Amino acid sequence: MSSLAVADDEPDNWRGRSLSPMPQSVPELADVDPQKVRLGEMLFYDPRLSKDNSISCASCHNLSNGGVDGRTKPIGIDGQEGSVNTPTVFNSTYNFTQFWNGRAESLEEQASGPVHNPSEMGSNWAEVVAKLNRDPFMTNAFQATYDAEISAENIVDAIATFERTLVTVDAPFDRYLKGDMTAISPQAANGYALFVSYGCAACHQGVNVGGNMYQTMGAMEDYFKDRGDVKDSDMGRFQVTGREQDRFVFKVPSLRVAALTAPYFHDGSAKTLNDAVRNMAKYQLGREIAENDINDIVAFLESLAGEYKRFDPQ
Repeated sequence: MSSLAVADDEPDNWRGRSLSPMPQSVPELADVDPQKVRLGEMLFYDPRLSKDNSISCASCHNLSNGGVDGRTKPIGIDGQEGSVNTPTVFNSTYNFTQFWNGRAESLEEQASGPVHNPSEMGSNWAEVVAKLNRDPFMTNAFQATYDAEISAENIVDAIATFERTLVTVDAPFDRYLKGDMTAISPQAANGYALFVSYGCAACHQGVNVGGNMYQTMGAMEDYFKDRGDVKDSDMGRFQVTGREQDRFVFKVPSLRVAALTAPYFHDGSAKTLNDAVRNMAKYQLGREIAENDINDIVAFLESLAGEYKRFDPQ
């Protein structure tokens, strides 16, 4: 596998929380403010964040569907199609940056993106705040939670706080890592060994089995030449930094709930996990993987999906 694609002026913490060479189990949920979580959940489902009151965060990040919409590209206001595949919101707190091109450094910063994107929610904070201020329930909720009026800062803080509770726990693979050798099937266990030996774990690692580094899409073979029809959305980090070495560079996606989030890649071009593994082998590893090995790796990936337990402070 090629070396990581990193701009010379990337900050020292570009690597995120850690670069463990192996997947790690999901830790216990960190302490969060229950009032902020409840308010953030309401806002996550509130279509008033969009210009025409038709799109909420949950419209694209469906929590009953792996935190995605299941589309190749999302649909925003007025039926507009987005430019990249919707990443899952589950376990996004463990990503070192947000969005495929890493343009948001925090969940708070990410929450502003779709609101202002003309092909997604197509609104702005002034419009959103004005609408929410006409709702006595919401004004009271913000006053009770923040001891303040509704503001953009408090909206994104509440949404981000809620999103930090969107973690999946007790995956079969996590139980396996903790010593329960019967938690996953022999096929999945072999798939894990293959995942490591083929080099997949060089990029898909840590708690989120990804999400903590950047890599070139097509590190070993020219993915975009083969696919054709290259668009601005294919430029990856180049859209953020303008540096040539960041062209086609993307944040490595998490595989934690990959079994639930088809289709795959920033362009949604891989329709199944088997397709995704096969293509990654060709374009990122520069090799072919036998179909039996692909099936075993997919069994391992399926064991990564844990359970989402709605935050319910007692």
